[in-house]
Amino acid sequence: MASSKQDTTKEMPIEQKLKALYDLQQVNSQIDKIRTMRGELPLEVQDLEDEIAGLETRAANINAEIKKLNGLVAEHKNKIKEAESLISKYEQQQKDVRNNREYDAISKEIEYQDLDRQLSEKRIREFSADAARKQEQLTEVRTRIEERQQDLNTKKNELDTIVAETQSEENDLLKKAAKIEKNIDERALNAFHRLRANAHNGLAVVTIQREACGGCFNRIPPQRQLDIRLRKRIIVCEYCGRILVDGGVDDSTESK
Repeated sequence: MASSKQDTTKEMPIEQKLKALYDLQQVNSQIDKIRTMRGELPLEVQDLEDEIAGLETRAANINAEIKKLNGLVAEHKNKIKEAESLISKYEQQQKDVRNNREYDAISKEIEYQDLDRQLSEKRIREFSADAARKQEQLTEVRTRIEERQQDLNTKKNELDTIVAETQSEENDLLKKAAKIEKNIDERALNAFHRLRANAHNGLAVVTIQREACGGCFNRIPPQRQLDIRLRKRIIVCEYCGRILVDGGVDDSTESK
């Protein structure tokens, strides 16, 4: 059993169907205009949010590297303390040796610990320098995050203001469009939305302007213009595929 919408739209005269499609186009064009006012702001907001998220990830990675380097510095400082403790111990033992062989063995241990201490001091300088460079990078990234966050706040405020000013109007237009769509059969409605999606300016239904298509501006032959004015069938532009109507369709069914 066919739906009530199909029963209603199936019997709709072509002239009324053209009027409904034209009205739907007018409403959708108003919605497009509102969304154009918002411009690229939604995309800019998303891009800024993505950039900030990337910067925060980078900052976290740099911070982890700094912690690792500081940990290595602390580790080598402990090694220095251990080496100095052993050197002190061995120097004390040297005072109690019984022969030169024992003295030389302890001297080698002292020398080894001293070299180990010097190596740790070198590593500390290297790791500290790396940590300092990483800290500079972290500061730059955090500064960048603050700048981008300020930009994001500005863009969000701009977008929120525009949305607040236009949301109510857009909602009313969306309801109006939905009401008109109920009077259009599914096949024609699908064709309408497909045309809108493929048109760069969102125009699926256009009027004749100076004997040309109002969408692609290609000339329409006189006989075809006459057929369009008669409104006996739906006629599309042979160049761009848009549905063509005459300028009088705007008030053609007002008194009917």
